[in-house]
Order: sequence, then C-alpha cells, then structure tokens
Amino acid sequence: MEKLMSVMWMLLCLLLLRPSAAQNPAPEGVLNCCEGDVLFLLDSSGSVSSYEHSRMLAFLSELLLPFSLGEDQVRVGLLQVGTKPRLEFGFDTHTSQSSLQGALKNTKPLRGDTNTVEALRMAKEWVLRPGAADGTRAGLPRVLVWLTDGVKPGDVIGPMAELREEGVAVLVVSTGHGNYLVLREVVTPPVEDHLYFVDIDDMSIITEDLRNAIIEIIRAERINVRDVSTNAATLQWRPVLTGLNGYYEIRFAQVPTGGAGGGGTGGTSPSTGGSQHQRLTQSADSSTARLTGLKPDTTYTAMLTPESNEQAFNTLSVTFTTKPEVMSPATVTISDSGPTSVRLGWGPVQPDKVISYYIEYSALPRGKLHAVTVGRTQNSTLLRDLQPDTTYLVTVTARHASGKEKAMSVKVCTQEVTPALSDLQLTTVGSDSVQVDWKGSDAGLRGYWLTWEGQQNSIPGQRSSLYLPPDSLSTRLSHLPPSARVCVSPIYRTARGEGLCCTAQFHSDALAYGYQS
Repeated sequence: MEKLMSVMWMLLCLLLLRPSAAQNPAPEGVLNCCEGDVLFLLDSSGSVSSYEHSRMLAFLSELLLPFSLGEDQVRVGLLQVGTKPRLEFGFDTHTSQSSLQGALKNTKPLRGDTNTVEALRMAKEWVLRPGAADGTRAGLPRVLVWLTDGVKPGDVIGPMAELREEGVAVLVVSTGHGNYLVLREVVTPPVEDHLYFVDIDDMSIITEDLRNAIIEIIRAERINVRDVSTNAATLQWRPVLTGLNGYYEIRFAQVPTGGAGGGGTGGTSPSTGGSQHQRLTQSADSSTARLTGLKPDTTYTAMLTPESNEQAFNTLSVTFTTKPEVMSPATVTISDSGPTSVRLGWGPVQPDKVISYYIEYSALPRGKLHAVTVGRTQNSTLLRDLQPDTTYLVTVTARHASGKEKAMSVKVCTQEVTPALSDLQLTTVGSDSVQVDWKGSDAGLRGYWLTWEGQQNSIPGQRSSLYLPPDSLSTRLSHLPPSARVCVSPIYRTARGEGLCCTAQFHSDALAYGYQS
C-alpha cells in the first residue's frame, strides 16, 4: 500500500510540473533576444474607424507578445495621432506582458485630424530623446513603428529624416495603398524590409516579418550595415567597450562569386575563398566605421572583434552587397498634375554618360502614341495637350553614350475637369421659404450638394445640408432662419466643383431676394 501511494505521489508531481499544452511558446529567438526602445505611432484620427483601430491594437498585441519587457530588455511606448496627439504610455510604464496587453486592450481612439507632424515633434523632442525624462536609454537602439491608414499623412518627410539622422530606425505599416512615394521616402533602408502595405483584415500575415525586422535592429549582440553605396558602406554596432580599455578590430574582404557568406555572431569567420582581408581599428568609444574603396555590385563580409584585456567578446560578422553603378533613369516622378498637363521628372542626371532622354506617352488602353526628346542635362519636361481624367502610360528612355538604353515606365493620371456652378438665384416664398434655382454643367456631373445656415442673430452652428441628383436644377427650402445663407456646389467623380452662395432676406412683401457669390 505504501509503495502504491509513493507511485501515485510521483505521478501527481509530474502532472503538476508539466507545462500546459494550451500555452503558446514564444517564437524561437525572441525571448530575451533584444535590448532597445520601440515607440509605436498609431493613427487614431477620424479617418480610422473604430473597427480599424481595434484591429491595429490587436495586431500590436500579437506582435509584442513574445518579447521580454523591462529595463534590461525591450521597452515599449504608444503615441496616438489625432488633432492633439497623446502619449498613451511611455517606455517606463509597462514591465510585464500582462500590464502591456491590458493597456493595449483598453486604448481608445482620439478622433479628429491626422496631426502626424505634431506627433513626430513630440516623439523627437520628448519620447525618443536619450536622457530626457521618460525618454530613451542612451547607447541603445531606438525604433519608431508608424501604423497609418495612409490618408493625408501631412508633411512628414522632413521630420522623419531628422529622426533617422539622429539614429532612430523608422518602419511603416500602411493599411491603405496610397502615398507610396511618401512612405518609401520616410522609412529606414532597406525599404523592402521596413515598409509594409496590408489590408486591415490581413495584418496578421506580416506579424512575423515585422517582428523579425524589429529584432534585427534591437538584437542585443549585433552588427549592422547602413548607408551602402557603390563603393562604401558603414558598419554600426552596440558600443560594448564603453568604459573599458580596448579597441575594435574590423576586417573585411570580398566574397568571390559562388563563395559562401552569411551574417552571424559566432567566432568563426565566414568563408571568403582565400580573399585578402583589409584591416582597420576603431577606439573603444566608437560605434561606427566607414568602409571605403569597395567595388560596385560586389558582396563583402565584414567581421568586428572587440578586443579588451578586461572582458572577452564574440566576433560579429555580416555580409552585404554594394550597389551597382546607377544608370539613369533610376526614378521617375510626377508633379503639377492638371486636367491637360503633368510635369514628368526623372533622375539621377548623368550628363557625362547620357546622350538624350526619349519620352513616349499614350492614353490607356490604346491611345495615340506621342513622343518627345530632351537634352542630357534636363531632368524634367511638361507633357501638354492631354485628355482630362485619363490614365497615360509614360516611358522615359535614357540613351547612354555606351550605346545602352535604360527605360522606366509609370502610369500617369490627369485630373478631372470640374466646372463651377454658372448661376444661382434665390426667390423668397413666404416668410421662411425660398425657391432655389441654379445652372450647372452636365459633363461628368454626379449631383449637387446644398448647404444652408443661419446668420446674424440665428442660433450658432445651425447648419443643414442636402444631396440632390444631377438632373435637379431647383428645389424649395422651408423653415429657414433669418438671413439664411444658401450654397450650392456641383459634385463630380473625384472632387467637388466651385459653388455659389446666396443670402435670403425675408421681407414682408416676400418679393425681394439678396444675391452674393
């Protein structure tokens, strides 16, 4: 009996100690992997619905769940964007997942305008400033992850560039599909790893990729490559020798075609196929080194060894490829778009290599082909006599002195013509009613938008509006306040045309009307 009780007790202990199958283990390599401060800039303005806001918060919850939080780990902050941006919680607020997850669950949207520029000012001057109260920790990576619906982001290119220049890594997740040129401009290269476009209901498909991108930036033991050009690159690492006697030894070499190479944190050097290493050293307080004299479109392996008699450190390695020599055009841009013209730009300008630029354009799907040739020093031209509200395929071809040609094509959309309302009259009918008559254009018209509001001694904010179909040219409005101001605007597919306004004056003879435009 005693032996049976002993066996039962052992089985019970095993059952109590066995981890629950319902627990979701953290992805391999995430727990205790990293050290850094990550600020999430969440679009919470009126353009984001309550459903979209909740989906973004659920996405953040899943994204952050595996990380270890705390002073020596990862710290998270949340800054919401609205008319008046608000810091929901700073880096020192949540040191456990239960606390963080509860805060995300209880976060409410701000509404109002999308004041991203003010939010970025707060982030730069307060939240992401090392050493400031509730700011980031000095010497550790700083990351800004911007979640937006892409609607009217504002003039964010300059503020984002200032953050990147101060060492903040910028990543963007957009649930809309517009403003690609703006968003690709603000993220930290490489764009393909740090810019994500995804539908609001499919955000979970990018969770792992975005998490891995953040980990690559804030991994506790790491070496990164940035500012890669055709003949140079910058190595950046965590300054582990700060306060110690020592130096950093950097060795780099070209990886022969077909040779093996890869980033790592071990002491074994990646294979360089016998290529001769170049060597340089940096002082103990350094965290970057510029590698120069590299060949274009070539793969290199660089190894960093912190040397100190006081402490042993691993050799870190990274493999990168320099950029190929640029052949213009590498970029094509559109500006000053109107109903019948657009300005086309391209770059970079390489007058020593390019003879001329040849531009072809035609309306889709099968419009007449037009062409124009411009000189080698020119980087833009104005395309005229285009059809309004039409999509064009434009191809820019650079004819190089070497005989090579490089072409790049883009789609260009001209603006819709939106004629203004040509006439508006009010005729008073009785003591508080008016007959409204107007004249508009039939081309592309989708309807009319009427608004009226009281003035002078009327109730402040008393305003009403009404939509009428495109075949309407008159309507009668009743129960208007004194000196009511009535406006009519034509509505088109892409915009609202210029309207007219009249002020109705109600007199005892009920015949006079006022006209103001």
